[in-house]
Amino acid sequence: MTIRLGGSLLDLSEPQIMGIVNLTPDSFYDGGSSTSVDTALQKAEKMLSEGADILDIGAQSTRPKAEQIGAQAEWERMEKPLQAIRYSFPEAVLSIDTYHHEVAQKAIGTGAHIINDISGGTMDGQMWNTVAELKVPYILMHIQGTPENMQDQPSYRSALEDITLDLSKKINGLIDAGVDDIIIDPGFGFGKTQQHNYELLKGFEYLQNLGHPLLAGVSRKSMIWKALNTSAEQALNGTSALHMALLMKGANILRVHDVKEAAEVRTLWRQMEKSTQA
Repeated sequence: MTIRLGGSLLDLSEPQIMGIVNLTPDSFYDGGSSTSVDTALQKAEKMLSEGADILDIGAQSTRPKAEQIGAQAEWERMEKPLQAIRYSFPEAVLSIDTYHHEVAQKAIGTGAHIINDISGGTMDGQMWNTVAELKVPYILMHIQGTPENMQDQPSYRSALEDITLDLSKKINGLIDAGVDDIIIDPGFGFGKTQQHNYELLKGFEYLQNLGHPLLAGVSRKSMIWKALNTSAEQALNGTSALHMALLMKGANILRVHDVKEAAEVRTLWRQMEKSTQA
């Protein structure tokens, strides 16, 4: 299973680790830690040295109730750190976490490779056509509502079935628009209750029926620390536990805050896979 990155291919037959580089002052876990060029470079270097295969760079917080700052302000936060990361680590695969087509255009023009749209095209009607024109991979995430209201009263008849159906329809729309490389993210925590999140987790392998690579983003989220009665800062162990479960259920990409620990989980998963094949 591969996706195209310009003139090269990214092999997803082995799970990939996507490190989160937040350029925002208000993200739920590490807001403010990478808002300058220097701190963003330091984080990128650390993640790549620890085994990150992809860096996911975002300048708009998407935590619940997050204020939407607009495309211009988002790009002003992103431009210089992105340029510096691209210059310093030219071989790194860079994903851009945005739901604005203008930011997508500028970021790909600066040398990024992938667009990661938490809105699944619902917050910018020009995004899908833009991605098709840019000929880059697109991460299609499911969300119910927007970051400002998604956790007010999320409701599904069946979370797994409803989300799979919604993603299936959007996949068809993306293909019709001319997008070739699609990665699926069911959107843990985005318009889902605790019960919805664990229903998705339990049935995660069902999403393989959509026929596209699967990304899972559970790192330090409230679905972990609320269940453990701790905090995001204390949720690393729980995150690692769910990462192993997700790899066993077919996740192709883990989107993480803690690359070293996620890479260790992947190493142990590989050991199990080898023993099964022996």
